[in-house]
Amino acid sequence: MTRTVIITGTAGFLGRYTAREFAREGWRVIGLDDVAPENVSLGTGTTFERMKLPHSRFSELLREAQPDACVHCAGRASVPLSMEDPASDFRDNTVLTFELLEALRIHAPRCRFLLLSSAAVYGNPAHLPVAEADAIAPLSPYGFHKRQCELLCDEFARIFNLPTIAVRIFSAYGPGLRRQVMWDICERALTQDVLQLRGTGAESRDFIHARDIARALTLLAHTGPASGDIYNLASGSEITVAALAQQLVTALGSPARVVFDGTVRSGDPRNWRADVSRLAALGFTPSVPLDRGLQDVAVWAAKELVT
Repeated sequence: MTRTVIITGTAGFLGRYTAREFAREGWRVIGLDDVAPENVSLGTGTTFERMKLPHSRFSELLREAQPDACVHCAGRASVPLSMEDPASDFRDNTVLTFELLEALRIHAPRCRFLLLSSAAVYGNPAHLPVAEADAIAPLSPYGFHKRQCELLCDEFARIFNLPTIAVRIFSAYGPGLRRQVMWDICERALTQDVLQLRGTGAESRDFIHARDIARALTLLAHTGPASGDIYNLASGSEITVAALAQQLVTALGSPARVVFDGTVRSGDPRNWRADVSRLAALGFTPSVPLDRGLQDVAVWAAKELVT
């Protein structure tokens, strides 16, 4: 019997990868986003509905489709924007998550809900690697709001027996992401002699390719407990921003010299590396090594930026 998944924010970076992976795995995919259909290319095995959530049509769709899973990729995903406009971030993350959970509780109570949360909930971890049970200390409204979304998932699981999972994604990357550090590096390396970046260069991140994120989500959609459970989703390895920049510059064939301005943006953590043993226990292993993933990003970015 074909399983059905609803994916919110399916026109976004992770939404696209996720929709394609579920379709490859044989799921019936229903994608939702507030963009024109002609701007969405999800491939075969998917249907798309234009919808700005929350929307009354969502409840109707749940009653009709009775999905086996709902992957929530919609919402804001910017620490700087959350600092500038915390009200919008709260509405588009915390409030929207509540609305979706409430609709599922009423109309599709057996549907497994997967929240895309963030490592931003950890802030600056006291030690590395950071595990799911470690202290929570967000540095930004975005991190606080993602934690609130996790608590809502726990609430609906504990009180209403709605199957929920929160996935704490560390640093997502891959072709198609036109923002954040890798895009900034590529854009400047291809247009400037000196590539100046914020920070000291010693900051580190744990990168996970969007293809592997999508693979993990398809696994969690039908495997493991779903009673408000939380999983780190990362590679389990860290790389400094300085080393990352140099690898990308080399991959791009750019002569740009990398320098750092020494400033640390408010809300940004210093170092991240995840303990990924909990997800590994379910059988998940990342398939895209960082060096290969960076080559893919460099090839894609060069095509996008060089006219």
